[in-house]
Amino acid sequence: MGIGGHVKIQPRHQKRLGGTRAAMFVYAMIGLENMAFLSMAVSLVTYFYGYMNFSLTKSATTLTNFMGTAFLLSLFGGFISDTYLSRFKTCILFASFEVVGYALLAVQAHFQELRPIPCNASLGSECEPAGSGQEAILFTGLYLIAFGSSGIKGALPSLGADQFDERDPKEAESLASFFNWFLFSVTTGAIFGVTFVVWISSNQGWDWAFTVCSIAVLVAALFLLMGKSTYRSYVPKGESPILRILKVFVVAIRNRNIPIPEATEELHEIYDKEADILQRTNQFRCLDKAAVITTLLDASDHQQSGSWKLCTVTQIEETKILIRMLPIILSTIFMNTCLAQLQTFTIQQSTTMDRNLLGFKVPGPSIPVIPLLFMFILIPIYDRVFVPLVRRVTGIPTGIRHLQRIGIGLILSIISMMVAGIVETHRKNVAIDNNMVDSPGPLPLTVFWLGFQYAIFGVADMFTLVGLLEFFYEESSSGMKSLGTSISWCSLAFGYYLSSIVVEVVNKVSGGWLGSNNLNRDKLNYFYWLLAVLSLVNLGVYLMCANWYKYKIVGVSMSVSVKQIGEGSTGDDISERKIEMSNV
Repeated sequence: MGIGGHVKIQPRHQKRLGGTRAAMFVYAMIGLENMAFLSMAVSLVTYFYGYMNFSLTKSATTLTNFMGTAFLLSLFGGFISDTYLSRFKTCILFASFEVVGYALLAVQAHFQELRPIPCNASLGSECEPAGSGQEAILFTGLYLIAFGSSGIKGALPSLGADQFDERDPKEAESLASFFNWFLFSVTTGAIFGVTFVVWISSNQGWDWAFTVCSIAVLVAALFLLMGKSTYRSYVPKGESPILRILKVFVVAIRNRNIPIPEATEELHEIYDKEADILQRTNQFRCLDKAAVITTLLDASDHQQSGSWKLCTVTQIEETKILIRMLPIILSTIFMNTCLAQLQTFTIQQSTTMDRNLLGFKVPGPSIPVIPLLFMFILIPIYDRVFVPLVRRVTGIPTGIRHLQRIGIGLILSIISMMVAGIVETHRKNVAIDNNMVDSPGPLPLTVFWLGFQYAIFGVADMFTLVGLLEFFYEESSSGMKSLGTSISWCSLAFGYYLSSIVVEVVNKVSGGWLGSNNLNRDKLNYFYWLLAVLSLVNLGVYLMCANWYKYKIVGVSMSVSVKQIGEGSTGDDISERKIEMSNV
């Protein structure tokens, strides 16, 4: 039954299922979950440093490791979703882990005996480090959150996208909008997280903040449960997509000495009206050996038990697609490294600037609300104005190709780094002109200067993140949609992991551009310009990878002569059948 045969799909005639109504529950869940997750991402350094007595270095490293792990583990969530559980059940199960993680941190934050004695710098006393038991509670809670969030990130985008049939022209347009509104929901939740939840942690206490996060994720799971009767259900049959890919390599190596026939119809394929039949491509032709029929018994055995003797052309093309995807995801990692630097250093820059707004002092961790507000405004404009206009010209449901959208995001990220360098140069000049290089007081410069670099990067993220999610969902076969979208989150994971390495390497090579703990004396502007140059090089690499990539072709109209082995056949009778597939 090909790759699509590994997924049980509800009948298409059930029009009452799926659609925008079902997707609304997905939007609600991701908005609430991200409100909790992102509020922690921008403010946990304060908790580690001020409440757990971690050093600044350990605080930053703990946060980047936590964030990287949460995104990287989405691969596991996607794997579980595609192999054993439905996407709906995966989201509910992993949300329960996240709720427990936040609850555990709330308990630790509430009871002083579960935390080290606070530092008292005014008395000159040394900070008592957190005990092993206290750290064990902290890291258990943190990584329960990371584990729970990873499962939601791995399965929820695919669950929402599954509610739209990409082979239906009208629903294909709705699918193109889904990922834009998915990001809009993420952005809306994040805005509440970096303002409302951060305010709670700063003014009411961390125990209240963690409790709010726990309740938010619980309510998010309840919202998803409420929509259960409206979902189109895609239930895996238990065969791992990773195992299917491994099978292609094993069979291809076993058949390495067998010549590949030129005619596509001589390669093994199983046709099913519910399956996506992928057309053979010429890239990585050595893998085509896995579909060479050496004996008719091999074909019959494959059809009955799926043994490791023969693969279909569709299975091979699925593997080729994954190989072609890897350079794309690798060439977007550096953009997320820049994002990690921007999140870290921009908040530090904000502490040296005037943060007053109409008599209200803006908390440093709330500065990321600037790009979020820009995204909140621009996403609806992009979806309702830009996409329909461009769609009329290109005929593409998404307006522009996914890889073009990712490329625009990378270009904007370069501009953002250049603007960050200019703004930091201006900030330092203000410190010099006012003789405040070594002054702890805020400079006579509003913090909203940082909004320029953040806003541009927010728009870049709008293009790249959604482009990646769309790209990996639509290019992946139906049996590995969750795993495909999970790969796009890995770009963020490795970006966070790489960020610490980049800072250390630049400090060593430059002789300490970022090593004085005083931004007015550091060379952060040089660092931003270096990131801009490296991002430009990265863009060149991406353009080569994107030009090399070949989009998958599903259901091209063709007439082939198929060697079909009946279920009761011994291999002696061969029937010919004309297969007509509609152009999608």
